[in-house]
Amino acid sequence: MTYRVIFYHKQATSARTLFLKFKEDSICAPEPLPKLSQMVAYHSDSLMHPSSVLSKMEGLLGFKEGTLKAEGEYLQTVEAPGEAIQIILANINTLDPPFDVAKLIDAQFIDLTQARGLPQVELELLRFAYQLVLGG
Repeated sequence: MTYRVIFYHKQATSARTLFLKFKEDSICAPEPLPKLSQMVAYHSDSLMHPSSVLSKMEGLLGFKEGTLKAEGEYLQTVEAPGEAIQIILANINTLDPPFDVAKLIDAQFIDLTQARGLPQVELELLRFAYQLVLGG
């Protein structure tokens, strides 16, 4: 099973939630989902442990060590031709969104309303993430 990571930052005082969107017009890292990807209702028993994935992503994207925390309750799987993809939701655990890191990796923080042009499967993943993060 392969994986993708969705990153979000939730402001502690206002609960404003922002998602990291990459230059490929995708919220998934380390690369966008393949074409023809779709949500599936099942969850594989062979899930990757998020801590090793997030440690790797911290180094790859330039986040300080220990900045990313996995949302363990976020269990989403996407199916693409020939593969199942585990989706990991990562909280960027900083006081303010790390705009400097986003700029260095040619990414930007967006709110949910700015995600309208993303592929349908990514919009569904964001909806689930938003519901989990805000407790709805």
